Amino acid sequence: MTLAATSAPSAGDLVQSVDWAAIAPPTIAAVVALVVLVADLFVPKERKQLLGWGAIAGLVASIITLVPLRKGDRTTFCLTTDPDACSYTADHFTLVIQFLVLGGALLTALLSLHDTKERLPAGEFWFLLLSSAAGAALLPASRDLATLVVALEVASLPAFALVGLKRGDRMSGEAALKFFLSSVTATAVMLLGVSFVYASTGTLHLTEIAQSLDDVPARLETLAKAGVALTLVGFAFKTAAAPFHFWVPDTYVGAPLPIAAYLSVVGKAVGFTGLVLVTVIAFPTYADVWGPALAVLAALTMTVGNVAALRQAPTRAWSAVRLLAWSSVAQAGYLLVPIAAAAYSGDDQIGATVAYALMYAVVNLGAFAVAALVARTHPLNRISDYRGLYTSRPGAALVMGFFLLCLAGLPPGIIGLFAKVTVFSAAVDAGLGWLAVVMGVNVVIALYYYLQWTAVLFRPAEGAPTRQPAPAPVTVAIAVTAVAGVVLSGYPQLVLRFAADSLF
Repeated sequence: MTLAATSAPSAGDLVQSVDWAAIAPPTIAAVVALVVLVADLFVPKERKQLLGWGAIAGLVASIITLVPLRKGDRTTFCLTTDPDACSYTADHFTLVIQFLVLGGALLTALLSLHDTKERLPAGEFWFLLLSSAAGAALLPASRDLATLVVALEVASLPAFALVGLKRGDRMSGEAALKFFLSSVTATAVMLLGVSFVYASTGTLHLTEIAQSLDDVPARLETLAKAGVALTLVGFAFKTAAAPFHFWVPDTYVGAPLPIAAYLSVVGKAVGFTGLVLVTVIAFPTYADVWGPALAVLAALTMTVGNVAALRQAPTRAWSAVRLLAWSSVAQAGYLLVPIAAAAYSGDDQIGATVAYALMYAVVNLGAFAVAALVARTHPLNRISDYRGLYTSRPGAALVMGFFLLCLAGLPPGIIGLFAKVTVFSAAVDAGLGWLAVVMGVNVVIALYYYLQWTAVLFRPAEGAPTRQPAPAPVTVAIAVTAVAGVVLSGYPQLVLRFAADSLF
């Protein structure tokens, strides 16, 4: 009796080659996270700062490894039966988003060095931050739903712990619980949608899903549509789109300030990246369904965010952080506009979302960096606490004013104006005139509270100004974001070039 050896695949068919250079950015962040976790057991308490510098070095190394990939033509973990269906793709879109999330994590690390020295457990903090950054860097390269969901959760799960890391702080624990419950709900809904999509198509690879959805059997069409809808609802939670935004203000207030900055930029970039991948690559067949849905979500999100930001009382505790939180919700609405437009006029519109995300990342991280500086002397971080900042810290006041004008889209913040015009043009080109009108109205609403906060910076202080020496890492973070904002305002075409290169 002989064995039917020919019926089994050969060993060579089962072994996939791994392009280590392509996967280097998230891999380095993950490896350094494990190194930091182990090193924390042996580094004495008085030298815990070394862990922070090690984490920063790891993030810098991850960013440097993006340079050899700049051609955007690397893939790995491909199917042996179909080399074009790959789970990991390092194209231009991937590289731009990886640069954004790793750069955002690096600036967050700089802002956190002082806090880990005094208030936060260093080993746990750096391990969690690097782990989340590794997941965030993996997500834009994911080209199948399984990898996409795993990357999303690797980015999200450490963030829950980071929010609640202020031990003994009731607000921190409450914020972490709200964030956890909302995110778990989103994940459950998204996984249900993914299971429906898999059941109706028989594949998890995004490109193959797109092909299968073109010819779904009639008996499975309702299941496929339900899967697409539930998957989009799950990502709407992750992006803090209204009405799934309720966790944002309390989470930002309860979290350590650098982590609030991280969530507002990196967390948002992760959610929008996943949304772009599933809509544009996997679900183009149902563009007539998700396009109008995202357009309505965009209008609702920017309106809710701006109206809530407008209602923040300057003397209320943590009103500055709450205003930035509601502002981030409004910015999420602007970011949704080009994705909705892609359903009507092709994926060329995705470049507008990337351009806006880059601008938003720079100026919002800068605004949170100044807020972290002010919080050293005014822990309640009220908008009224910024009164007279120009007298005590003229450089910080000028930079903060510049960041707020960028977010408002006013000169000299040319980069903010440029990004808003790009998004506005995407809506008009797609025939979404009503959405462009809604966006215009919301931009005017936002002008009021951004200009109101800017004016507070230059009013005379009511009492003697208090000042403490600014930690060097915080100063570096403020300087880096300010220089980047000024350069991009002088040369906004650089963002457009990045956006054009990021197209699939």
